[in-house]
Amino acid sequence: MSAVGRLHSVQTMGTLDGPGVRFVAFLQGCPLRCCYCHNPDTWEAEAGESVTPEQLLERALRYRAYFGPEGGVTLSGGEPLMQAEFAREFFDLCRQNGLHTALDTSGCRLDRAAGELLAVTDLVLLDIKMTSEQQYRARTGGSLAESMGFLRRCEEQKIPVWIRHVVVPGLNDTGEDAQRLAGLLRGFRCIDRVEFLPFRKLCLEKYHRMEIPFPLENVPECTENRCRALQKQAGL
Repeated sequence: MSAVGRLHSVQTMGTLDGPGVRFVAFLQGCPLRCCYCHNPDTWEAEAGESVTPEQLLERALRYRAYFGPEGGVTLSGGEPLMQAEFAREFFDLCRQNGLHTALDTSGCRLDRAAGELLAVTDLVLLDIKMTSEQQYRARTGGSLAESMGFLRRCEEQKIPVWIRHVVVPGLNDTGEDAQRLAGLLRGFRCIDRVEFLPFRKLCLEKYHRMEIPFPLENVPECTENRCRALQKQAGL
């Protein structure tokens, strides 16, 4: 019997969540409360639409003609590791149908189910949110150690990884922060790309509508130039 997932929404022609043109499915549920989260409406695990792996695959296949040689399917969220069994079944079906699979995750879970999901994952987009355990716990409610453990598992299983790191003015935008990230990533052969992403507040209206305080409402957005400068400093 197929696992049943909880789906928040889909993006049918995504170009930012993996290589090429992608079908991006945003799953419900996340154990973190990142201070810059853009999707607070995905936090609740029981919200959203009920869907089977077969039903989600059927939707994805409608857009296969647009994927080209590099595109495919990405699971995001929320945190897809919270629905690891459903995600594994879905990715297994994708692979059977020749679709490239990408997992957008914080790496917050590394149990048997997560390992089985990685076995059918072609690419991991791993968010390293902060560069110290203290910062990570204060700003996300999670653990940097868990993310690094997940990265080590990707290394062991030889799964290509793109690292993503959101740069927030006043929180993690110094040269020291960039150098610390470089130190965390040093020696990992599975890492194909590192992306420094500028903090944005496009989510602000969503927070207001949901009547949830946005912790960084008064923090300025980061610039692309600052991200490029930090990435250069880090040598990444």
